[in-house]
Amino acid sequence: MTPKEVLAQIRQREVTTVDLRFMDFPGVWQHFSIPADALTEETFEEGIGFDGSSVMGWRAINEADVLVLPQPETAVIDPFASQSTLTMICNIQDPITHQDYTRDPRNIARKATSYMRNTGLADECLVAPELEFFVFDNVQFDQKGHEAFYHVDSAEGAWNTGRAESPNLGYKAGAGLGYFPCPPTDSLADLRSEMAQRMNECGIATSAHFHEVATGGQCEIDLMPAALVAAADHVMLARYIVRNVARRARKTATFMPKPLFGDNGSGMHTHLMLWKDGQPLFAGQGYAGLSDVGLYAIGGLIRHATALCAFANPTTNSYKRLITGFEAPTKVSYSRRNRAAIVRVPVGSPSPASRRIEYRGPDAAANPYLLFSAVLMAMLDGIQHKYRPGDPLDKDIYDLQPEELDDVPATPRSLEASLEALRSDHEFLLRGDVFTPDVIDTWIWYKQTHEVEKIRVRPHPYEFALYYDI
Repeated sequence: MTPKEVLAQIRQREVTTVDLRFMDFPGVWQHFSIPADALTEETFEEGIGFDGSSVMGWRAINEADVLVLPQPETAVIDPFASQSTLTMICNIQDPITHQDYTRDPRNIARKATSYMRNTGLADECLVAPELEFFVFDNVQFDQKGHEAFYHVDSAEGAWNTGRAESPNLGYKAGAGLGYFPCPPTDSLADLRSEMAQRMNECGIATSAHFHEVATGGQCEIDLMPAALVAAADHVMLARYIVRNVARRARKTATFMPKPLFGDNGSGMHTHLMLWKDGQPLFAGQGYAGLSDVGLYAIGGLIRHATALCAFANPTTNSYKRLITGFEAPTKVSYSRRNRAAIVRVPVGSPSPASRRIEYRGPDAAANPYLLFSAVLMAMLDGIQHKYRPGDPLDKDIYDLQPEELDDVPATPRSLEASLEALRSDHEFLLRGDVFTPDVIDTWIWYKQTHEVEKIRVRPHPYEFALYYDI
């Protein structure tokens, strides 16, 4: 929509409130609201000032002011607000220079798209994410100096033995056995259908939804391809919808990568396509029906795989998912079928338009604007330098001999290792001023200080089981 069309919709729908949303640096939506009659056509050009010093990873207190500029093409009616509310995603600008703010994740995604077009290599990057998440019936957790605990419960949990269900009717998927069961074992089918319907009403097209492999209510909703910035917008709006539909049903949804020990974690497998002049660039006669451009793009992803993990797997919990035995992509390789490889070439329709790369590394905690931008920059680097991806990993990793397995690089074992890799390998991200040195430094500092160190200095509950009587 245009600004005029947004204002017309506000009048037609009798909207009373306009909710303005923007992305903090780690990847959480923030918002504030204004009366609908305060929004004018000038607002879209001039923006609205607010204090950016309280936003995680943003301004210092002595340079706090920033502008939010609503983006009319993102306008939707909030399906959960009790008052008629129109929401818009905003870009962030400096109030003095009116330049786009370099730490605004959405701005980074816009610059990545612009850089891609300026290279002449492609004019469209289409992204189709798979959203995996858990739906629990109850969650409790706390962290104090003298205690730390968490407890989750799910009506679908095979480990749920203490829940009073009056009566317990069974039909609970066991660990690793949750893939594709029909109701009543899949008791969340109606809830996911409602989530997908709300997404559709908000302009997000979905291709499928189903119960995922883990017990305890693991779900997946797959989004249809969209241009890079719009795809990241869709991820944020879809997360919002998932959480609020679950809450209305008196349940709780989490995108935490690994909430359950001993079962599969939640990823955000990301399907990628590059197009130019209306033609798909990844279709060809090479391995798995790929073109040289497609193979070079994989080469870029593999060459920078360890550094990309700093954005694709951005939490300490992420690396509890990246372990062998749970279908997680633990090998820095590619394959047409092997899901242990970090890049997969899906076997599906023979149509050139459907030829795509599935980057399996990311998890659901990723900031989609930073993730998609970094992935695009890695692919472009691979194409520009014609990086070959090496031999594919087409064997089952459990059938490989130890010496064969040692030859296949593995994903990092910790967030700290990924941040160190990003520190030494980020030049490809700086091209076109897409990521700035300040953004890279701030990301590493924030994650190291507020996550890695916070976990490192705290006793872990399992340490009591290991060491209390040592």
